[in-house]
Amino acid sequence: MRIVIAEDNVLLREGLILLLEDVGHEIVTVVGSGPEIVPTLLEHRPDVAVLDVRLPPGFRDEGLRAAIETRKLIPGQPLLVLSQYVEESYAAELLGLGASGIGYLLKDRVGHIEEFQDALERVAAGGTALDPEVVSQLMSRRDPLDSLSPREREVLGLMAQGLDNPTIATSLFITERSVSKHIGSILAKLNLPPSDSGHRRVLAVLAYLNA
Repeated sequence: MRIVIAEDNVLLREGLILLLEDVGHEIVTVVGSGPEIVPTLLEHRPDVAVLDVRLPPGFRDEGLRAAIETRKLIPGQPLLVLSQYVEESYAAELLGLGASGIGYLLKDRVGHIEEFQDALERVAAGGTALDPEVVSQLMSRRDPLDSLSPREREVLGLMAQGLDNPTIATSLFITERSVSKHIGSILAKLNLPPSDSGHRRVLAVLAYLNA
């Protein structure tokens, strides 16, 4: 994959470069400030961009603003945004861009190499990757989820991360058929529309959790 990185922290930036190049990806270019992101992505059109939320000059939400502007100018551009802490408002704004090709992970997740690579590849392929900690915080404050069984809550949490049915089945040591039944029950209990599209399913779940 061709990847653009926007990160001002030298250690994390160099770590990302080494990690991604080691598994065969091409780092097209690296930028270290918010204003550089949109012009760079317009020029290079990478397979995916990895963006820090807080970048110079203000260290507030420059990466997030650039992600939003990029999706307006390049619809569907895959973006994986990294954050030091869980910011539900950031997750909400990213989800507003659609469920296709969007990811939001905590920086600590980069250290879990296989998980990070899986999330990056999923986003590049047009899927969704939401950090489990973000999902956990969103789910912990939703009273309507009380109607779900413990197993259904587990399945919902994995759905919200953007995982597909086979991966959910493997994670929970159950069959794909059981996963499908649980999902049908979840959608019915939460009054969410059924859909054959994984992207629409994730978007519906995340929209519910973030309401």
